[in-house]
Amino acid sequence: MSSLIIIFLCALFAFSLSAICGGGAGLLLMPILGALMPISQVPAALSIGTFSSSSSRIILFYKNIHWPIVKYFVPSALPAVWLGAYLLKFINPIYLEIIMGLFLISNIPLIFKAKKDIQQYQKPKNLSLCVIGFIAGALSGLTGAVGLLFNKFYLKFGLSNEEIIATRAANEVVLHLIKIILYVAFGLINKQVLTIGLLVALAAILSSFSMKYILHRLSIVSFKKIGYSAMVISGLIMLMQSGNSLLKLNRGEISSNIISKGLETKMQWQNANYAMEFTYDDGFEFEQVIPINELNNEQLASIKNQGIDSDKIIVEKVHTLNSQYFEAYYFKDQKLLKKVEFQ
Repeated sequence: MSSLIIIFLCALFAFSLSAICGGGAGLLLMPILGALMPISQVPAALSIGTFSSSSSRIILFYKNIHWPIVKYFVPSALPAVWLGAYLLKFINPIYLEIIMGLFLISNIPLIFKAKKDIQQYQKPKNLSLCVIGFIAGALSGLTGAVGLLFNKFYLKFGLSNEEIIATRAANEVVLHLIKIILYVAFGLINKQVLTIGLLVALAAILSSFSMKYILHRLSIVSFKKIGYSAMVISGLIMLMQSGNSLLKLNRGEISSNIISKGLETKMQWQNANYAMEFTYDDGFEFEQVIPINELNNEQLASIKNQGIDSDKIIVEKVHTLNSQYFEAYYFKDQKLLKKVEFQ
């Protein structure tokens, strides 16, 4: 029950904030939902909420919809939604989230653009609308939410605050509906997804009614600045969440320790172990644990003829800026007896 309350409050905040940011509640919620439910179920739950949000925004801002954009965006996006939803069964969304996070963070320079530059806009070309629509549809089918990814697309076309909200909702409402149908057909919606999705939907609808009293109070420059800032913040959160998920998926672990005359950073990835070591005397060293059978006969003889009574030997391959060598660690009863360097 506590997790449902957290989801509702976070969704209410995210969709309320999206009214000021020009959208992107789904991307803001992805890391939160990803921490509370299986990552493969997040797109379906988000789609239920974002469909409700887009529907309520169309009702409130119907007269502000910029139809010339909608008529090229939607037809090209519809077939791509099916492609994205289908690929969700084969593609791990974690890797896609990392790419999306990096893209969102790349918008940092736009936050600091001068007022005269940020007010510049250009008329969208029909071909670019079709291409953007197709990409948005495919990514939307894969992730359930891509609003902030295409913030720049809406912000640079000279639309008013209300027009951005209304046009985005018109572009996305049919996509979200089709995604929900496809997720059901592909067996990606269960009781948990439905419960969380309806909870997010309730928060989205409540936030839509509050935005009508906020948008007209913001200048277009402030609206754009907040929108770009939201993109960067969402990207940082997404990278942290997807990075942690990727580490868990691959049994990864990163740690740093202060050693004599330097610093050592260790990383475990699946069954491999790596270390980066810096010392004041020797500089940088990159170390990788390798199977003992990768050594040649001469090297094997070298480490076995040390006369050390051990029950375990771990071999590391060490790379420095100017050379390469090996280290053998001798253990007995899980205690380190000796370290030997050899070529």
